[in-house]
Amino acid sequence: MMTCVETETIRSLSNAPQLRILVGDDQADVREALRLLFKGEGYQSVLVESPQAILQAVRSQPFDVILMDMNYASDTTSGNEGLDLLESLEQQNNDAPVIVMTAWGSVDLAVDAMRRGASDFVQKPWDNARLLSAVRKHAGTTRERANTERRVKTELEIARNVQQKFFPDASRHLSGIDYAGRCVAASEVSGDYYDFLDTGCENLGFVLADVSGKGVAAALLMANLQACFRSQDKSALRRPAEVLASVNQLFYQSTPPEHFATLFFAHYDDGTRSFRYANCGHPPPLLVRADGSVDRLTSTATVLGVFSNWSCEEREIRFEPQDTLVLFSDGVTESGIQNGTEFGEDGVLSVIRSSSGVDAATLVDRIVSKVAAEARDDVTVVALRAR
Repeated sequence: MMTCVETETIRSLSNAPQLRILVGDDQADVREALRLLFKGEGYQSVLVESPQAILQAVRSQPFDVILMDMNYASDTTSGNEGLDLLESLEQQNNDAPVIVMTAWGSVDLAVDAMRRGASDFVQKPWDNARLLSAVRKHAGTTRERANTERRVKTELEIARNVQQKFFPDASRHLSGIDYAGRCVAASEVSGDYYDFLDTGCENLGFVLADVSGKGVAAALLMANLQACFRSQDKSALRRPAEVLASVNQLFYQSTPPEHFATLFFAHYDDGTRSFRYANCGHPPPLLVRADGSVDRLTSTATVLGVFSNWSCEEREIRFEPQDTLVLFSDGVTESGIQNGTEFGEDGVLSVIRSSSGVDAATLVDRIVSKVAAEARDDVTVVALRAR
């Protein structure tokens, strides 16, 4: 009588997807023998007779295992064709494990085949049990890797969805300005951070930051930085220099020394239409005045998270009717740089000047759409337009 474990194992095997094996051999009788062997195990085999056909098959469909001969031309026993084929498979970024077979095997040939990417070596005439054991072993590795990749992809998709909820909307209405922001991650998750912070009354805080690094590590640091800001009291957020000193200390204590963040923070008072801001090593936001002149809000401090003893200068500007302020990460200005067509500040200014009659959200979308296709880094834009 079978145990519960044995019953469950049989059930899981019967429910598992059918193994797909690519068989490459120039001898028809060998191909047929292998087809019958694999059919008896419930495996699906695709049979080809040349190196070119193997490469074509791998390009067109996925396999769990590739079982291939080392010699194809008549009267050839060197194994060089098989070695060249292994190199070609690697150049095609083949993921399936390769088991090589030959009637003219030697230790040196087996070692050479392994060096060029083979996962196992079986000598002709083969032992059925030994061959099936090798196929199951390496097919299992392929399935396990695929399952792991699917799990990682699913977890990253969940992380992306969670991170998107971190980004704010422009839900607070202020009479003096229209504002909007957007972040497009270069991978599943972003190391950029923007936020609109309620500072009470007719006031609002604006943040745009770029955490060093990429991927999950940068996203975790981004979440840490967001927590540093959102844990601040509303009244503290009205004093940029003081709040940034506090944020720097928290960020410094909780991140490795090689990680840092560039950041622009501003507090806007709708009653006086004034901005008090600090720029911590971030690309200068562009303030395009109603008369077309441009002010660049350059750095007032070094980056966050590197030094414990840190301070910054605070500056103030007045936001006049029809002025436009655009904050952006370096993923915007550096878009296209790999093709020699860097978007740069001039690209941002061009979009601003050609979008004088649109709202902030449309301006943000226009800038993002201009750079997203060629961007190699996270792209984040925040725009503010004075009414």
